Amino acid sequence: MFTNSTILVTGGTGSFGNTFVPMTLEKYDPKKIIVFSRDEMKQWEMAKKFQGDKRLRFFIGDVRDRERLMRALDGVDYVVHAAATKIVPTAEYNPFECIKTNINGAMNVVDACIDKGVKRVVALSTDKASSPINLYGATKLASDKLFVAGNSYSGEHGTSFSVVRYGNVMGSRGSVIPFFMSIRDTGTLPITDARMTRFMISLEQGVELVWKAFEDMVGGEIYVKKIPSMKVTDIARVIAPEAKQEIVGIRPGEKLHEQMVGLEDAYFTYEYDEHFKILPNINEWNTCEERIQDGRKVDEGFVYASDTNADWMTDTQLQAWIDQHLGEIGKI
Repeated sequence: MFTNSTILVTGGTGSFGNTFVPMTLEKYDPKKIIVFSRDEMKQWEMAKKFQGDKRLRFFIGDVRDRERLMRALDGVDYVVHAAATKIVPTAEYNPFECIKTNINGAMNVVDACIDKGVKRVVALSTDKASSPINLYGATKLASDKLFVAGNSYSGEHGTSFSVVRYGNVMGSRGSVIPFFMSIRDTGTLPITDARMTRFMISLEQGVELVWKAFEDMVGGEIYVKKIPSMKVTDIARVIAPEAKQEIVGIRPGEKLHEQMVGLEDAYFTYEYDEHFKILPNINEWNTCEERIQDGRKVDEGFVYASDTNADWMTDTQLQAWIDQHLGEIGKI
């Protein structure tokens, strides 16, 4: 669907953008991908990887700046909204900045995309937006609500907005795997809580979920990919089997387990072979056959969380993934 179209990625120099751009260029051959972000150094580093590819453009800007967004969106068909302030402790200690980017920025993206006639927008969310206990999760829940409601503002034939939600991205900058790998030679790995579990998804799977949303969406859906879980202590053991694991306590705002479909979401959630879809509970959109398609409504009381997940990643599977991606872990 992206062939001969123009795509803009907010926060496009992050881990997601660095994976989305090459995969989308190869699979769909779009007319143009615009990388919109506020860090000129990251743009310069990313541009070196794509020298000579005239399909790529870099645009300095911040989602907090609506006028700059309006300029960047000239002629854009599709938008992936990946920009966010997302480190949990950072958000706890800098709440005003987190709100400016994650909530005010989302409002700017919604308004600007409608005004510029963008066809479809997919916003990246997080497990932390489901039953949030930290500020980052609360701002992303608010952001999700803004993008869902954006379909009411754009009208029946205007811009369509949907959301994708996933958990711990394996190997991305700042995530647990590269962190453990960077300090394993010290002989001690810090574990916040021995009970802690996390969902495990690769960046490539995250990109594929975004593609799926663009192809499938009517507007207002939240897509949740089915992925395996793993205990953090098991991740540490695979990475450094000889290292001591030291319990250091949960960080401010940190959850024991990740959750992507909450108890209250179950009333509006449908299951598919490879994903779940949470439908909007406004405007009777959760009864819309075009949105439901061949989905099977989940049972009342259903929760999709990393500790009660039916699918678990084995040590062997994690080690195979690490061996395959050794040169890329923590680089993007």
